Amino acid sequence: MKFFSQSFLYDDPWSIVSLAFFLRYPNPYAAHVISCDVIDRHQTESGSLLTTRLILKRGALPRWAPQGIISRAESWVIEESEVDPFGKFVRCRTKNLDHVKVMQVEETQLFEQNEDGRTMQTTEAYITSKFGWGMTKRIESHGLARFKAHVQRSRQGVSLILDLIRQARLQPMALSSYITHLHSEHSFASTDTPTSSHSSDNTGHAPEEYSSPTTENTWLGKIWGGR
Repeated sequence: MKFFSQSFLYDDPWSIVSLAFFLRYPNPYAAHVISCDVIDRHQTESGSLLTTRLILKRGALPRWAPQGIISRAESWVIEESEVDPFGKFVRCRTKNLDHVKVMQVEETQLFEQNEDGRTMQTTEAYITSKFGWGMTKRIESHGLARFKAHVQRSRQGVSLILDLIRQARLQPMALSSYITHLHSEHSFASTDTPTSSHSSDNTGHAPEEYSSPTTENTWLGKIWGGR
């Protein structure tokens, strides 16, 4: 088992960061995400909002992985979150539902508002493999390395949405147009993402494809250019 923990401080208030977190798909830093659907949402008596989402992600194996180690390149991930508007925190847990013998990634994210009004994000993850055959440690180490890269690009995706929210304050309809536009073009599916099950760069239940600043500017241009 491998363990990962990291904290990051956003300058924005908790309410804005939380909104960006839930609106983060689709974004050009998460081209591997195929779909994201709410399957349950309800409010507790204490006022917290509980949401369960089912996310389909496309992954790939490293070149050294045995052929046929998994039957398909996609993986279902369940995300369970709690939003407490009074305590001002968001707690989110995710884990993959298939390929669990090869590797399971259980991730927890906590967003809390600091006394100075900024938002602290704490990410923790456990990467576990039960594959055996002398490959367990290698798989877990590779999964940890890919998860570290995933955290960085995930944060870039949230930051992109934060930028759009800030701009939407000046152009109130812009964010709504952005979301509508992305879903109308089925932007969850990336034509640039490799479909091969073997790659030197990707593995785990949530490998994110790299996207250059040029791609990000193109996405922004679709919204602010009036498309």
